[in-house]
Amino acid sequence: MKILLTGANGYIGATLLQRLIKEGHYIYALVRNRKRFNPPRHLKSRITVIEGDILDPQSFKDFPTDFEATYYLIHSMSHDSINFDVKDRLAAENFLNLIKDSSCRQIIYLSGIVNDERLSKHLYSRYEIEKILKKGPIALTCLRAAIIIGAGSSSFEIIRSLVEKLPIMITPKWLNSKCQPISIFDVIDYLTKVLEHPECLGRSFDIGGPDRLSYKEILLKFAQIRKLKRYTVSVPILTPKLSARWLFLITPTTFKLASALVDSLRNDVICINQSIEKIIPLKCLSFEDSVRQAFRIINDCEVIASWQDSWSGSNMPSNYNQYVQVPTHGCLFWAEKQKIDKQCDCQKFMERVYLLGGKNGYFANWAWKLRGFMDRMLGGVGLRRGKVARKKPRPGDSLDFWRVLLVDDENRRFLLFGEMKVPGEVWLEFSINELADYNELVVKATFRPKGVLGRLYWYTFWPIHHVIFKGLGRRILKDSQLSMEPGYIF
Repeated sequence: MKILLTGANGYIGATLLQRLIKEGHYIYALVRNRKRFNPPRHLKSRITVIEGDILDPQSFKDFPTDFEATYYLIHSMSHDSINFDVKDRLAAENFLNLIKDSSCRQIIYLSGIVNDERLSKHLYSRYEIEKILKKGPIALTCLRAAIIIGAGSSSFEIIRSLVEKLPIMITPKWLNSKCQPISIFDVIDYLTKVLEHPECLGRSFDIGGPDRLSYKEILLKFAQIRKLKRYTVSVPILTPKLSARWLFLITPTTFKLASALVDSLRNDVICINQSIEKIIPLKCLSFEDSVRQAFRIINDCEVIASWQDSWSGSNMPSNYNQYVQVPTHGCLFWAEKQKIDKQCDCQKFMERVYLLGGKNGYFANWAWKLRGFMDRMLGGVGLRRGKVARKKPRPGDSLDFWRVLLVDDENRRFLLFGEMKVPGEVWLEFSINELADYNELVVKATFRPKGVLGRLYWYTFWPIHHVIFKGLGRRILKDSQLSMEPGYIF
């Protein structure tokens, strides 16, 4: 059947996409920017991309009407910490108007567990969306989940950062709230099995794994699985604002997302309406098995999608096409060039470049770490995001404090945009030029300064950039085992 999948390049959407196609469905993938949508090549014949912003219905040129079911996976929380609930309601209402003339018979919505009496703003917004979608003429199936454990999920990465970085964790008293985590595999199973199921139409269900744990128990159990000795110290004076700032400093999350998550920690998210277990008898993974499965995928570099690829943690607009063309006017440049033997396999260079970031680091890693720490103190992204465990990056991927703009194997070009706090804009480009007698590796930094402060920044750090980028180019060539001649700089 034909299915409209919203949020197709998000964490849940990208994972669900592959399962739906595997089961024989044809997908209309709704995304805000088609250039950031990078499904595997062998799936593209089963996908039609629909580009547009649900908050602006006029942005859709030709909206399909022949789909029979749709998944609603849109949420604005991480993009706007203040008005996300208003945008969520508007998005849901616009969505119903867009699909009202379609052949759709079922809307499937993934929400949060909303069984507590006093819900956080985040959870209440989820519940509001459920009520709006239910008012429409199309039958709604709502699945309510607590935290989702999977490689690349925000919950998993935040827990991982806290446990792996902090031998002693200072915890607020509301970390005693109860939670029922569920594996991403089980979430995807439920999302696909409720499709066209007659007993699921017009109903809402709580879904969760077999374990009911406090957030404190989750942290300690995660440490036990990772064979780490960790201790917690509960303090009553850690306010939500301080807790959010602490999460922001230690974990890969943004401050906006951290604030919303901390607010939600006060709520117990335990399944009550589990009638779905009689309709779809599914043996869900335990918390321990969910964590182990997540690390297996990370170790095998098979992560399909990551929440860190979201534009919410970026200082760039969602339409980043303007950044792919590196500017020249009003810019400052630095480049390291190295001659490469014409007979060498230059693809090895590209493969080595793709490994940059995260645990693989750069040349002079101490300097990059110091720069990341400084950026973090200034409220930037720092190095906390690392990189997604994939063998080859995709446009839109985050890579430490860079964002991948272009991955061009044919022209041997890899382009990054800096998301660190700087008085200007910065691009870092790796490329190979084919010349008559030899090939040429170029590592080029482009900086578009903002005012006098930008130029002062560039010239102050020029000596450091000179050492780092020169060493980076040589290190890549050495690791790629390419023969080289002495380079030159301009």
